[in-house]
Amino acid sequence: MKNLVNVVMPVTLLVAAMACEKTTQQEPLYTEVSSSAGQSAVKDEESQKNIVQTAVTSPEHKILVAALQAAKYSDALSNAGPFTVFAPTDEAFSKLPDGTIDNLVKPENISKLQDILEYHVYVGVIRESMIQDKLTLNQVNGKNVTLAQDDRGLTVNDARIVATVQTSNGIIYVIDKVLLP
Repeated sequence: MKNLVNVVMPVTLLVAAMACEKTTQQEPLYTEVSSSAGQSAVKDEESQKNIVQTAVTSPEHKILVAALQAAKYSDALSNAGPFTVFAPTDEAFSKLPDGTIDNLVKPENISKLQDILEYHVYVGVIRESMIQDKLTLNQVNGKNVTLAQDDRGLTVNDARIVATVQTSNGIIYVIDKVLLP
């Protein structure tokens, strides 16, 4: 009988302890995304927004966002950077000849669209305080733009910089004209 008590008592205590334990499941620490999804698919509602996240939430950059998606550049501009992006507004895109945008987003014209978008991106951050008259930047597509300050304020080529937005991976200069290489 003593041996039976020595075995039953520890087993009973073990079962009782297990029954009292909380059985809540913890939330996963991250959200799993498809292996084919890129950096732009990462969900983060707490950190400062990156360039793409900022553009997506801007009511003035719907055409730019659509062009980035058509060119498959959303992931590239979601990466760490740093980047300086000259972001034309929808109004700036509307100044292009009729049909230009529709033509550029066709699959056969992706390389032309990519060239134009790359002309709007510099690898590195150029802050307003760094802009000297006639500052030349070599853009991602290998062509140069010129930043200047005149009576209209800051300009890039012949486009006026109308706003500056800091992001987690660089800086966006909102411009009033599409830059064409």
